[in-house]
Amino acid sequence: MKIGLFIPCYVDAVYPEVGLATYKLLKHLGVDVTYPQRQTCCGQPMANAGFEKQAIPLAEKFEDLFKDFDYVVAPSVSCTAFIKINYPRLLNHECETAKRCMDVVEFLHDVVKVDRRLGTFPHKVSLHNSCHGVRELGLSSPSEQHVDKFNKIKDLLALVDGIDVVEPERPDECCGFGGMFSIEETAVSVQMGRDKVERHMQTGAEYVTGPDCSCLMHMAGVAKKQGLNIKFKHVVEILAAGL
Repeated sequence: MKIGLFIPCYVDAVYPEVGLATYKLLKHLGVDVTYPQRQTCCGQPMANAGFEKQAIPLAEKFEDLFKDFDYVVAPSVSCTAFIKINYPRLLNHECETAKRCMDVVEFLHDVVKVDRRLGTFPHKVSLHNSCHGVRELGLSSPSEQHVDKFNKIKDLLALVDGIDVVEPERPDECCGFGGMFSIEETAVSVQMGRDKVERHMQTGAEYVTGPDCSCLMHMAGVAKKQGLNIKFKHVVEILAAGL
């Protein structure tokens, strides 16, 4: 099984440690993983801003670059969801590469089916369930649906020694980031971020974790401006801690 590692542009530019942790974790688990050097942005920012035509060349390049891999794995639920859901429409064909694209949590839980102990992280951690992960990739059960509760992120974190995982009130409520939404509706976005950070703080956690750096970045900015003593780490950083 050959895996192509896709590191979204904002992870590469702002949170490179998340990309490194993803590679480290996959190698530790014996996965045959390659990082194609010519990869670029997936096109989500352009498409979300209404410039879908500008996203098409990036989608075409992505498909060409990753077409020979069994799976494409990325540490970003928003980029993964964009590729899986929008590429077939943008490219006007079935797009097999998009079908094989998975968020790293989804891949580890559903394909690798990790069942052995991972790293060590002796801290209390509040779990943030990003909207794309909940409602487009199925990483956890949506609260508005009457289904049995599940959470693939929590299942993986249970394999980390020393960790105490908690969830805030309204566990799958949006943090307010939303890309263009945070620019066009700044006041609403900021208030949603404040409300979400406050709920994470109420758990008594030292850290907030989740599967998407964009949500964590938004909440970290809110917390910093308010002088709050809480830290933020992508879930792969915790899974790989101490390996």
